[in-house]
Amino acid sequence: IIGPIMVGPSSSHTAGAIAIGALARQLFGGTPKNVRCDYYESFSETHKGHGTDFAIISGILGFATDDERVPRAVEIAVSQGMHIEFVERKEPSPVNHANTADLTLSNEQRTIRLIGTSVGGGAVEVKYIEVDGFKMDLSGPLPILLEVVFLGEMPVLYNLLHEHGVTISKQRVEMTEDSQMMGYELIDLLSPELKEQIQTLRKTHDIYMFA
Repeated sequence: IIGPIMVGPSSSHTAGAIAIGALARQLFGGTPKNVRCDYYESFSETHKGHGTDFAIISGILGFATDDERVPRAVEIAVSQGMHIEFVERKEPSPVNHANTADLTLSNEQRTIRLIGTSVGGGAVEVKYIEVDGFKMDLSGPLPILLEVVFLGEMPVLYNLLHEHGVTISKQRVEMTEDSQMMGYELIDLLSPELKEQIQTLRKTHDIYMFA
């Protein structure tokens, strides 16, 4: 597997961990005040030596894989007032993967949770998310799109994906008292044009793009 340009030492334990952190940052909507990271299996055993700690925090801070600040990410985050907790879990991964990180990000206003796995070469999968009262299990492979709308409101992503000929492998729906979250797991990669359209929609709609 050819991995990304990165600050080492491992594509699975460093570049992949940065990607998991970055996805959690997107779900949270910025930099949190508190971070709890529960590691399972291989991540739990090797996170210190393989740089997984600073990689996760790098992603949460919005650093790229080749950013020179990556090895100092934990120090930088703590200096900015972030409270960080790393937990080594002894039981098997809840999503049956050796490289599993279960992230909880919070501040005074909100809390999100994301379980991600690093599958090699810097690639990751998202297995579970909690955000704004919604809980959703996911198959994992990217791209994944999430859209939240109030009940009675028309979602915009389904028609947009259809217009671009994007194949949806699985569609999931979770509901609260006044709103619903649609999860779209896609077979096709998103074109640059479609990504740009979705980014524009994110300015006015409650949309998350894991791609």
